[in-house]
Formats: sequence, C-alpha cells, structure tokens
Amino acid sequence: MKTALRTPAALLLAAGLALPLLATAAEDPAVAQLNQRLLAIQANANTAELAPYERLQAQQAVADLAKAKRRDVDQARYLAERRVEIAETSVRTALAQRQSRELERTRSDLLIEATRRESQRIRQENERLRVQAQIQAEEAERLRLAAESETLARQDAETALTSVAGKQSARLNAAQANAAKLAREEAELVSGAKLPGSKFDSRGEVFTFAGDAFATGQAGLSGGAKSQTKALAEYLNIGKKGRVRIEAYDAAAGVGQKRAEALRDALVAAGVSASRFQVSGKKAAATKARSAEVIVAP
Repeated sequence: MKTALRTPAALLLAAGLALPLLATAAEDPAVAQLNQRLLAIQANANTAELAPYERLQAQQAVADLAKAKRRDVDQARYLAERRVEIAETSVRTALAQRQSRELERTRSDLLIEATRRESQRIRQENERLRVQAQIQAEEAERLRLAAESETLARQDAETALTSVAGKQSARLNAAQANAAKLAREEAELVSGAKLPGSKFDSRGEVFTFAGDAFATGQAGLSGGAKSQTKALAEYLNIGKKGRVRIEAYDAAAGVGQKRAEALRDALVAAGVSASRFQVSGKKAAATKARSAEVIVAP
C-alpha cells in the first residue's frame, strides 16, 4: 500500500491548486475549462504528484487570465492555454517514463535472478566435483602406498593416479570455464554493457581495450570504452577477487601511464577496490590493435 506522504513541491502544488481553481469560473468560461483540466490531473492518484513545476506555472497563468484586463485577455488566454497544455504533456511524459522504468526494472530483475540461480547451480556442481576429486585422489594414494613393496605394482598405481588426476583436472577446468562464462554473462546483464575481448595466457585472464578506446594521443576514455569499463567492474566484483594489472600504450611519452590511470580510476568509480590495481604505461609505436590491457591474476 502506498503511503500518503508527499514531497514539499507536491504539498506546495496542492496548496496552490486547492482554493483558487474555481474562484473566477463565472467571469470567463475559459478559466473554468482550464481549471477543470488542472483539477483532473490533481484528482488522479497516478498523476497528482507529477510535473509540479509545470502545473504551478499553468495555475499561475490561469490566475493571471482571471485577473487580466480586457485589452490583455486574448494574450493571457493564449498563454494560459499553452501552459496548461505543457503541464498535461509533462504529466503524460513523466507517467510514461515511470511506467517504462518499472517495466525495465522488472525485466532486469528477472534476468539477473535467472542468471544467479544458474550460477549457484554451477558452484554447487563445482563443489561436488572437488569433493569427488579429493576422494579419488585419496583412494589413488592408498593404492600407491599399498603397492610400494613391488616396483611394478607401484608403477601401475602411479599410472592410475596420473590418469585419474588428469581426467578430473580436465573436468574441473571445464567447470571453472563455465563458471567464468556465467560470471561474464551476469556482469553484462547487470551493467547493460559488453565486456572487452579477453583471452587466457600465462599471465592470467587478459582483457584488451582496442585502439579506439582513447582518442589519438589522449588519455580520456571513449564512450564505448566507458561502457566496457562498467561491465568489467561488475565482472571483477562478481568473479575473481585477486590482483589486477593495467598496462596502457601510446606512441607519445607519458600518455600510456595517464591512460592506465584513467582506466583504473573508472574501474574504482564503478565499485572495484583501488587496492587491487597496479598500473603502468608503455611507449608503443602502433596501438591500433590494443590501447590498454587489464590482466586479472589467475
């Protein structure tokens, strides 16, 4: 149930509209008609608090019409009608925007909830596999110790251990990759933006910002890079929690360092802890393929 509390602007509007709306209706039919249109907005619970400033302007214009001298009536009527139309349009626009936000919020909540449930299922499966791997490793170790008295038996046990560990490691790696994929999808859903391209190498997971992430010779992020940074911040908070190194490049001396710092500041502003980052700038002749890399430690 909605409360009856109103904002100060709404209370001021109510005070301004409550008494004078019908005071001069007998003097000019246009005044009565315009007052009725404003009363219709005020009487509707869904619109009573919308566009308070425009409605106050309209009420003032109607009041000016009611008090206008004969020579000024036409101009006052025109102004009052325009002000009322603006108020009605502003109310309809605000109502539509509010409804649109509510629908979008409901849709986003449903998508995020579905993704989180799937992530929880994957995490539970990962834990089951980890326990299973531990049990199998312990059993393999028992077999190895039991076969120590005979070289051939020991070799057979070690071969079995290697096979079991390799298969289990492959399954765990696949499960972890799937968990990372879900974390990326969740980050993109929450942020409403796409992550930059990434790959895995010996350094960890490397996200690459392309050459158009910054203007030539400049350290300011482009619009597209800002969106990618927002998604990357969500990913860093959802997924891995370790150290992050930022390396940025430019042909001009010092610009790479400024770019790395600008990218770090954008990630911190989006909610990532500043203590996680290490930044460095590098001078590079060609930066079309990459202007910066964000390296997430394994």
